[in-house]
Amino acid sequence: MIKRIISILVLVVIFTGCKEEKKSSEEHLHNQQANEEEVTTEKKVLSPHTSAMAMIGDAHIHIDYSSPGVRNRIVFGGLLAYDLVWQAGAHKATWLETNKDLTIDGKVLPAGKYGFFTIPSKDKWTLIFNSNWDQHGKDEYNENDDVFRFEVKPIASEEVKEHLEYKIDKVNENEGTMTLSWEKIIVSFNFTVSN
Repeated sequence: MIKRIISILVLVVIFTGCKEEKKSSEEHLHNQQANEEEVTTEKKVLSPHTSAMAMIGDAHIHIDYSSPGVRNRIVFGGLLAYDLVWQAGAHKATWLETNKDLTIDGKVLPAGKYGFFTIPSKDKWTLIFNSNWDQHGKDEYNENDDVFRFEVKPIASEEVKEHLEYKIDKVNENEGTMTLSWEKIIVSFNFTVSN
């Protein structure tokens, strides 16, 4: 009889211990998941996806891009070598869409959606509208798909623009300006909306 009581007590202790261990293990797992969620939500996106939009007359113009940060780096002539094609943003190629024809540098950009690329240099930048708007970076960039190119002179800024930023500003009912700013460089060009 005593052996039987001892056996029952041993089973009760083992069963209770297993339940406590399981409960402790579940609490540990829950706490670990909560900590991982905190780390994940606190992690900052280095190149956030964003856009710039404006209405100029009847034209709706939309630029879609990922905005990399300077993060204490030399960007132009460093991170981005001069005289090489750049997708004008991070990750996927930057694209521009317009529902009206735009005249830029004396050339017509027909209504549509375009990849926007640049070739930065120290004294001039080549700006490119390419028919292949949906590509990763410049991996699929092909000069034969260029709709047109034109050159602009970069403007040096005294202040550092930490994140790449595009702006579309209205000059009047039919004219506007598009601006790219990052690090200490500003690149800007004018356009008119075709009737």
